[in-house]
Amino acid sequence: MTRYLIRRLLQVIPLLLFISVLSFAIAEFSPGDPVMMYVHPDKKSPSAEELQAIRHALGYDLPVYLRYFSWLRNIFSGNWGYSLKTHAPVADEISARLPATLLLGAAALFLTVVISIPIGVLSAVKRYTLFDYLATFGAFLGISIPIFWFAMIMIEVFSNRLGLVPSVGMQTLGGNLNGFEKVLDVGKHLILPALALSITSVGFWSRYQRSTLLEVMNQDYIRTARGKGLRESIVLWRHAFRNSLIPMITLFGLSLPDLVNGAFITESVFGWPGMGRLGILAITSRDYPVVMAITMLSALLVVVGNLIADVLYAVVDPRIQQG
Repeated sequence: MTRYLIRRLLQVIPLLLFISVLSFAIAEFSPGDPVMMYVHPDKKSPSAEELQAIRHALGYDLPVYLRYFSWLRNIFSGNWGYSLKTHAPVADEISARLPATLLLGAAALFLTVVISIPIGVLSAVKRYTLFDYLATFGAFLGISIPIFWFAMIMIEVFSNRLGLVPSVGMQTLGGNLNGFEKVLDVGKHLILPALALSITSVGFWSRYQRSTLLEVMNQDYIRTARGKGLRESIVLWRHAFRNSLIPMITLFGLSLPDLVNGAFITESVFGWPGMGRLGILAITSRDYPVVMAITMLSALLVVVGNLIADVLYAVVDPRIQQG
């Protein structure tokens, strides 16, 4: 297991370096001059000397490769630079919004697991029944619906028309809530964004669970268990279901990028104060230090998620360690 972990970690390092080069290049060759963000809006035509002084202070007069290595060194040392829009440390802005994104992602992942796996199991057990057809239709509908459209439909139905849950923000403004009341208020605001973020994963996971369980049910050891006279419930839950969860661990790692990428859209629609919304605001305002930091952090979260999935897969299937 130790050699396997070391090998996987060594594969992560060049991947992160490549992502860092790519994100820096995208910001470097994007249209617009980030130096203009430091010019006062009332000053319409700054002099060349003023622009050169700002460019020198920010290090934009250095060659591209030197700026990249300087930025990379600062990233690893914890100095992520300063926002071109707010002039606040990028690390402070991200640390203030990261918990909200992690909360939303964890809630969406929880909903995905508790909804998709039971639906997938029942679809496999009740194959070619009305429930299976309805679950299949719902799964393909969830995979096909754009997140932003589904989010707006839920806002219109459950918030605007029925008034069951709030639609914007993470907590009620001016509520002055504490303790359990504050937790309950955040939970109400979390319902719609988490459902919107999990809808695609629920559809995909349920279909994958169904096909995996059906494949396991046709294995020889399942026929042997039935031939021994074991009850169908024991065959299903003790033998078939447990083995069908092994491929789902891989799917867990592959689904994390969808949750991270979907958070950009979901947080923007619901006004959720997370990294996704911060990233959209940074992109529209050409705040390149924030964009690059969020790109690197999002990539790190995705890579770590896939690494965790690989480790869990190696734990449940010892053959992986020998590969």
